[in-house]
Amino acid sequence: MNILIALPAYNEKKDIGYIISQIKKYDLDVLVVDDGSTDGTQRQLTEIDNIKTIIHKDNLGYGHTIIDAFKYGISNGYDCIITMDCDGQHIPDEIPIFLAQIPSYDIVSGSRYLTPNRLNQKIPPDRYAINIEITQILNRTTNLNLTDSFCGFKAYKTNALKKMNLTENGYGMPLQLWIQAWKLGLVIKEIPVKLIYNDVSKRFKGGLDNPVIRLRYYKEVIRRETNKDTGKLVTV
Repeated sequence: MNILIALPAYNEKKDIGYIISQIKKYDLDVLVVDDGSTDGTQRQLTEIDNIKTIIHKDNLGYGHTIIDAFKYGISNGYDCIITMDCDGQHIPDEIPIFLAQIPSYDIVSGSRYLTPNRLNQKIPPDRYAINIEITQILNRTTNLNLTDSFCGFKAYKTNALKKMNLTENGYGMPLQLWIQAWKLGLVIKEIPVKLIYNDVSKRFKGGLDNPVIRLRYYKEVIRRETNKDTGKLVTV
């Protein structure tokens, strides 16, 4: 398979060089989509050989960044795209697990909660609580039986991505993707990945740093995407 590793980046100057060096051990193409970094990340990327980049002049949102990576992978003929964060929360040495599983599935999704007793006490309580609640809502709405709605460490077949119409530019994009994957009947597998929070002070942008507003936004994405092209109104 022709595989692309796609890294969304926003102000990741501290870790991105090391993460890319570790990914390169697997001799895979690397794409960095920088979402308007202001800390020197973009300048650092120009100093790294043999990577591909998409640079957003302004911050367009996490979802927009991932969607751009999907479009790049599809238009350049890749069979599979693996997305992972470049802030040290995802370990490049777990890439082979995804490579082994993706030939048999449309989506292989990392889960930080699939294996019992993996919780790290440093995890921000509101993030964990919201992830659990949103995952439960998704599972009631679909038959996906997920354990982690938001882990960004995933592998996708591009043939599956071609069937989707992803438009959510914000942090709720993974929820739009899950609903569309369910409607399309895609074959999905979760695999355990390490739970790592290197920076518990990291904040969401804008009003989404408020857990109440963030939860409401996530529910609205699920409600809107579920109701799309259906004959009945679904509430969340």
